[in-house]
Amino acid sequence: MCGIVGIFSQSGDLFPLDAMTSALGHRGPDAGAVWLDAEGGIALGHRRLSIVDLSKAGAQPMHSPSGRFILVFNGEIYNHLELRQLLGYTLWRGHSDTETLLAAIEAWGLEKALSHSVGMFAFALWDTRERYLFLARDRMGEKPLYYGWQGRAFLFASELKALCRHPAFGADIDRGALALYMRHNAVPAPHSIYTGIRKLPPGTFLCVTQDAPDTCPQTYWSVDDVARKGLAAPFSGSDSDAVAELDVLLRQAISGQMVADVPLGAFLSGGLDSSTVVALMQAQSSRPVQTFSIGFAEAGYNEAEHAEAVAAHLGTDHTELYVTARQALDVIPRLPLIYDEPFADSSQIPTFLVAELARRHVTVSLSGDGGDELFAGYNRYIWTRSIWNAVRFWPRPVRRRFCRLLTRIPTSSWDTFFAVAMRLLPKGWRYSNPGDRMHKLAEILDAADPRGIYQALVSHWKEPEALVLGAHEPETLLADPVPWRELGDVENVMMYLDQQTYMPDDILVKVDRAAMAVSLESRVPFLDHRVVEFAWSVPLSMKLRHGESKWLLRQVLYRYVPLALVDRPKAGFGIPLDTWLRGPLREWAEALLAESRLRAEGFFAPEPIRRKWAEHLSGARNWSYLLWDVLMFQAWLEETRRPTAGLA
Repeated sequence: MCGIVGIFSQSGDLFPLDAMTSALGHRGPDAGAVWLDAEGGIALGHRRLSIVDLSKAGAQPMHSPSGRFILVFNGEIYNHLELRQLLGYTLWRGHSDTETLLAAIEAWGLEKALSHSVGMFAFALWDTRERYLFLARDRMGEKPLYYGWQGRAFLFASELKALCRHPAFGADIDRGALALYMRHNAVPAPHSIYTGIRKLPPGTFLCVTQDAPDTCPQTYWSVDDVARKGLAAPFSGSDSDAVAELDVLLRQAISGQMVADVPLGAFLSGGLDSSTVVALMQAQSSRPVQTFSIGFAEAGYNEAEHAEAVAAHLGTDHTELYVTARQALDVIPRLPLIYDEPFADSSQIPTFLVAELARRHVTVSLSGDGGDELFAGYNRYIWTRSIWNAVRFWPRPVRRRFCRLLTRIPTSSWDTFFAVAMRLLPKGWRYSNPGDRMHKLAEILDAADPRGIYQALVSHWKEPEALVLGAHEPETLLADPVPWRELGDVENVMMYLDQQTYMPDDILVKVDRAAMAVSLESRVPFLDHRVVEFAWSVPLSMKLRHGESKWLLRQVLYRYVPLALVDRPKAGFGIPLDTWLRGPLREWAEALLAESRLRAEGFFAPEPIRRKWAEHLSGARNWSYLLWDVLMFQAWLEETRRPTAGLA
């Protein structure tokens, strides 16, 4: 895991590279180096977190054996030893995956090397002969890569903070991207918060030359292709065949990701996904796997006891930390620097805390991210069809009156009611935070079709153009009606969209930045592309069965962990944000949400924000997630305008 940065300059001005590279020191604390060719107008920088081949033979920027290619690489190629066998070389300088990738590119060309590589990565490759600069990103978008022209300089880096150090960088906020952020709580690719800076989409590469500076990314792998192929040729075996196949594929992925020359462990929440990853790690390890979890004293937010039970059953070397509210709140001032652009998934706080805990013991940690998107784990995969079937024949005026009735009851009253009724409800209807869910239900009942329900469920601010002054919200994949017409079941469409939007733009950003802030490499076995491809071939009935999500994945886990330890309602990795905003965060939030401040800055219409803030403080509504969107932008804006912001 590393940080990469570079300049491709039409003016030949390459001098800020050292400063840009040093801005990524947290991504690579072990070493740093730069390479430049003033005549070619190219400069490459690298910060190294040593994981595989700790020797100088793994140092970057790295030259290919012929000297034609120079590479800066962030990530891991998990099958690089297999690639070495295919290449048939014998004169290797070391055993790093970077050297393997360079050799594969030189022998096979870029596209074939990408197609043969199993891993997570973002890299830049300079071809000294053709004078081409290539950028590439892994299939699912685990590793970040920003790029764009600033004046006569083409800049790229793992994080925006490196680009900000270039003197030509223009920190102009893109109001369209801001509108997208207010809807999704993250800025979706290919957009960034800054005008002229883009994110390279997952599964693509880009070729830049002095003669063709504006080329578009080219796709070498896509969820779209995989989904269509999988649905067209579904898995035809039995239930037991599917369970056995998924077990083998996950074992294979996890085995490859357990290779490291440094201490390695795993995050363990006690939920299905992380428990599956840890169970398969322990099944393939001769010694106890190191596992990590955090807990909160607040009722409804603590999963630590479940993680402890799973760890005890599997025999892992488990470490847990109970976090006080003060410890969690102390993370908030650090968030703007950690995430680089506005980012408002509040589980960023516990994610950072568990990464910080793990880093005290290991340098690499595996996570269970991706299981929900691949195997229909989110509640919306169950709710959307049920809600639509229940209300599709209701006249809209009736629906709207019913919605008003639901929202007149405060979330706290709903919570009290469900606390009593929960024991009488079917297991499939036992959810955490029932008050919030009832209010969310009210927001979606007016939808015209399942597509409208899904969009309402994944949208924070429903009309961001009315909130962000002067904004025109760009269209995204969520606005495309084609998947809804061509992919069949609504559940498949939602998984398709989540894998290309929510997962790379939110989940993977959250984990990467939180982990790299403490120099911890995070690995995500579920996103091995072979697992993804198999998941798309599996019939929906093997994912959702009898109102139960992730049926197939559960069957794999039950081979290793008793049902009783993991059979409970899905819980998010959350914090008591609603009460914190009314309590210890109230003064901080009030300062950022002050009407005079909002008007002076000129990004938001103050009225809807102030109205929701007042309703939240009164307890009439829980607007914590929408307010957190605004607060994280405000905190980020404040940080970027500090005189020393570019030196962070």
